[in-house]
Amino acid sequence: MAKKIQLASVLGLSFLLSFCADKSEQSNDTAQYVVENKVISLTENSNLKSRIKTIQVSEEDFTFDLLTAGVVKAIPNHYAEIASPFSGRIVKSHVKLGQKVSVNTPLFEVSSPDYFEAQKDYFDSKQEFKQALLNLKRQADLLENGVGVRQEFEEAETENSIAKAAFDNASAAIRIYNVEPSGLVLGQPLIVRSPISGEILENNVVIGQYINDDSEPVIKIASLNKIWIVGKVKEKDIQHLSKMDKVQVELSAYPNQPFEGKIFHINEIVDEDTRSIDVLIEVNNEQRILKPGMYVSVRFIDQPEKVILVPSRAILQGEDDSYVFVEVAENSYIRKNVKIGGVSGDKTVILSGIEKGDRVVNEGGIYLPQL
Repeated sequence: MAKKIQLASVLGLSFLLSFCADKSEQSNDTAQYVVENKVISLTENSNLKSRIKTIQVSEEDFTFDLLTAGVVKAIPNHYAEIASPFSGRIVKSHVKLGQKVSVNTPLFEVSSPDYFEAQKDYFDSKQEFKQALLNLKRQADLLENGVGVRQEFEEAETENSIAKAAFDNASAAIRIYNVEPSGLVLGQPLIVRSPISGEILENNVVIGQYINDDSEPVIKIASLNKIWIVGKVKEKDIQHLSKMDKVQVELSAYPNQPFEGKIFHINEIVDEDTRSIDVLIEVNNEQRILKPGMYVSVRFIDQPEKVILVPSRAILQGEDDSYVFVEVAENSYIRKNVKIGGVSGDKTVILSGIEKGDRVVNEGGIYLPQL
């Protein structure tokens, strides 16, 4: 009985070893690839050979073409919102909506008690300065003729200096309101004048209206011969802007009439919500077609340059980066991370990671392991 049990044990062990050997041989026969030093090599009988195809990459002419949204905006120093500097009543209007104005063109007049006080301060200080100057001259004459007192002359000098400073300050206060003090008439209304040349875009002046010094602007003026387009560019595309040759602005109302512009300024701050940067484009607008507040399309176009282009399907996406498989020998591949740029049709620009002449897997890369 013991011999039968021993024989059964030997037969069972033999069968198990035979099964494991067959299993191991089957595993070797069905392995699709082996990996050594990050190089993925297909086995002799790998089914992946028919699924994986490669292509040799080369440099091609590529023109970066970026399309983004934009908003028309008046150039800040070509735009002015006019309010009354004093509380008072509007007594006269000099302009109408759409009128073209120049620097210092009268816009409207305000009768204001505060402005009257500023006028009074000016005339009072002017009179005091005049009296102080006369007194100084008199003391100087007395001293020169030997009948004056040095102390009184010095006091007259001090009074003259104080009076002159007060007069200069009062004159400066009047000039702030674009009024020439020499032509000032006590009690006259304040004439509010245009600080820029341009066109009256908005006119809310009402004769007889009382306005405060903190009221909303009643007139808006802008020079729209040139305007800005504010385009939003994703931060990943900013690298291309330094090489831009021209910018086209397209308006839905005039689909066949694009406007050409140039980059005026690239903002230094990234919008954290949209991950984009504002780019200011200056555009000529002689015909006044572009109006502040309009939405437009902005197309950035650069000069053609030689770049490496690969089929977009060859690029695979990892957790934190993009990569391709490069053939290092027949049926052997290695993963290389790449930095991608723009897209041209079904191809993608590769900025770094592979070189001209490399062969990359353009079909079947998904079957290879992501090492």
